[in-house]
Amino acid sequence: MTAYAIAHLREATPHREIADYIDRITATFAPYGGRFLVHGAGHEVKEGAWPGHVVVIGFPALAQAREWWDSPAYREIAPLRSRHIEGDIILVAGVPEGYDPSTTARALRGSLPDEVPSGHAPHGGASG
Repeated sequence: MTAYAIAHLREATPHREIADYIDRITATFAPYGGRFLVHGAGHEVKEGAWPGHVVVIGFPALAQAREWWDSPAYREIAPLRSRHIEGDIILVAGVPEGYDPSTTARALRGSLPDEVPSGHAPHGGASG
């Protein structure tokens, strides 16, 4: 199942180390089947606030994303970014082929307490 490394990186003052990081990052995720899906593109905020930039790297599976993140090659260059750009980074598994969100909706409905129809007293309670 496809997995993603997603970064929300805040605005930063340009720095030589950031350019070095960008030059070197592709080589760190290539051995794990990673590739940029979003990088350097503008984004359109529809709700809330999202200052800065979005980066999405796709991997064949969550195991490869974790191996990349923990790899000596990536750990070596990560400080080039983190010293100059604040951000939030997550690894997340995608949904399987043929995913049906109605299955999730049914599970959610099954976990909810029984609803009381409007204008009716709950079972066991007195009305009026």
